[in-house]
Amino acid sequence: MHGDDVPSFFNEETHDKKGNDAIFAMLARCMEAKSAGADVINATVGSLLDDDGILAINSVVLEQLKNAESIEYAAYSPLGGKPDFLDLSITTALGHVRSKLENLGIMATSTATPGGSGALRMSAANLASRGDKVLLRERHWGPYQGFLREAGLKSATWPLLGTDSEDSHPDFAMPEFETALTDLINEQDRVLIWLNDPAHNPTGLSMSPSARYDLLDIVMAQASSNLHKGVTLYIDSAYTLYAEETHGWAETILEAIESGLPWPENLLICFGISFSKSHTMYGMRCGAIVTVHPNQELLERIDEIFVATGRSTWSAPTRLPQDAIVRIHSDEQLSLKWEEERDAFTKLLKDRRDKLLSSCSDLGVKLVPSHDGFFAFLEHDNPSAISEACASRHVYVVALAGGVRIGVCAANQNQMTRLAETLKYAIEEVNE
Repeated sequence: MHGDDVPSFFNEETHDKKGNDAIFAMLARCMEAKSAGADVINATVGSLLDDDGILAINSVVLEQLKNAESIEYAAYSPLGGKPDFLDLSITTALGHVRSKLENLGIMATSTATPGGSGALRMSAANLASRGDKVLLRERHWGPYQGFLREAGLKSATWPLLGTDSEDSHPDFAMPEFETALTDLINEQDRVLIWLNDPAHNPTGLSMSPSARYDLLDIVMAQASSNLHKGVTLYIDSAYTLYAEETHGWAETILEAIESGLPWPENLLICFGISFSKSHTMYGMRCGAIVTVHPNQELLERIDEIFVATGRSTWSAPTRLPQDAIVRIHSDEQLSLKWEEERDAFTKLLKDRRDKLLSSCSDLGVKLVPSHDGFFAFLEHDNPSAISEACASRHVYVVALAGGVRIGVCAANQNQMTRLAETLKYAIEEVNE
């Protein structure tokens, strides 16, 4: 049953809802080939796998989940999240500069969500109006579009990288961003910016401190010049605890305030936190949206709005992972042990990325600049053909808009040379 044959009980918004998620569809093909005996390279998933292809799990987290009291398994969470978890999520977002920001009058609030995806959904439901465009980089995680569509929103984009060789920021298309932001502010009553940084999905790109500062300067200036319009900078920090500059955005905010940049009343800064990623419990769906602003009354109102949205969307957040995370980070020894294992995972990712980048460089395969996190990216006008050419050699990558995503998190270091060779083959095959 397709197209016009769909019964009338489906509304118009269902017409584009079809097919499997591209990532999971390619993963299924990879697993089918592996089951048939093929020597596969799995570079599809967004979960960290060890060198044997088994899900990497932080043992400290697993232990605390298993050792939780019965009430933590069975009881509802408070609708907005457990208070000690919410406080921890703010510290996760702002890190060592939290107290300095608070001393300068910059406060924060937090609402628990089902993973980083829940935080994205929360912002889409409340910080833009139906029909609005949300500002994204041209290269972004594919499900962003689904979140926007479900909220009745569209997207506008700016390039991932600058096109001018004289640009001051190789990791930030600054003029294009400023133009895109100006256009939206002129068109809409409110503007929501989704910025996935550091360790951008799907490229692994992380912005430099100077690029972060200039982006924030542009956002603050535009907000100050349009005080009757709401501006939200939403930092999707899902992978930040695997990045070299874990709290780079909080440091940039502090630098901006200390240098005298005024915080406009109509500017919100939000952090989307994913403990699912950082604490290797993807299926537990544990995250938070942390909102930063100088006005405490506004933050209290945001609490009310976000809790009401959560209640009517997912009822209540999951209690057990909140409890486990708090117990880990309230105990110095547990926290240090968790950090040691997280650091080992970060090194694993770095070693794999370094090997992939060097192998691609040796073969003349040009990847997008990649610094941190789970992924790397090959730009191409025909990503589906590249993905299929790789799959023909049992190397599985994901076709996305503008190129293919390579799961550094999934393929092991010893596979990176073969992966690079397969990318070279695929490019030559498709470009013939």
